[in-house]
Amino acid sequence: MLTEGVECGEGGRARLSVGLAMTPSDVEDAQRLRYAVFAEEMGARLPCRRPGLDEDRFDPFCDHLLVRDPATGEVVGTYRILRPERAAAAGGYYSEQEFDLSRLAHLRPGLVELGRSCIHPDYRTGPAIALLWAALARYMVRGGHRFLIGCASIGMADGGRAAANLYRRLETTHLAPPEYRTFARCPLPVAELADGASAEPPPLVKGYLRMGAYVCGEPAWDPDFNTADLPILLPVARVSGRHARHYLGDSAAAVSEAA
Repeated sequence: MLTEGVECGEGGRARLSVGLAMTPSDVEDAQRLRYAVFAEEMGARLPCRRPGLDEDRFDPFCDHLLVRDPATGEVVGTYRILRPERAAAAGGYYSEQEFDLSRLAHLRPGLVELGRSCIHPDYRTGPAIALLWAALARYMVRGGHRFLIGCASIGMADGGRAAANLYRRLETTHLAPPEYRTFARCPLPVAELADGASAEPPPLVKGYLRMGAYVCGEPAWDPDFNTADLPILLPVARVSGRHARHYLGDSAAAVSEAA
């Protein structure tokens, strides 16, 4: 169990804790937050087996990283982590539903997938995301994992134009080398949507890029979440410097050394 606390809130010393889910009820707490954010807030169409829970076939194979507010017992942040050996048991990574990952086959022994990242709206300006990243850094070090992969989602309320313009910008600065390229199964029609307008990356995408992540190819359209998903690959060896210290805290040096 990974745990730590931080000060937050106003007028007091409320603490948040971060750790891996240890029981089925812990996982359900994460799934409940995911449902609230993805379905109720964002309007995603989720194939829910139980009311109020976002759950899919990958959940039983994943480790679930949770941030709790001990004052209420509520999970206020979560990340889903799929280790390479568990991905093999699950029949592949979640990302493979959206992308052809054939060119990453040589990375699979050290490839960890991140997904289902969300923060309760009341905690998005606090330390919850920093706690998740710090715990994730220790997770990578302890497991000896060398690469992170995931789908970074961009909302499509505008029909996908912002996502297309953002990809056009990032392909000139952050595109992966050819041996790390992926291919969308349901590609966003970037050529038709991009109009040259300025587009800023969402905070999570910006965080990945600052740490040295690559964009592995054109975004995929996820019709269930109505998002454009950028394929992101972060080699641990590229995590260094002040951005690593900012996002990963005291674990940054250990992550770089582990690479």
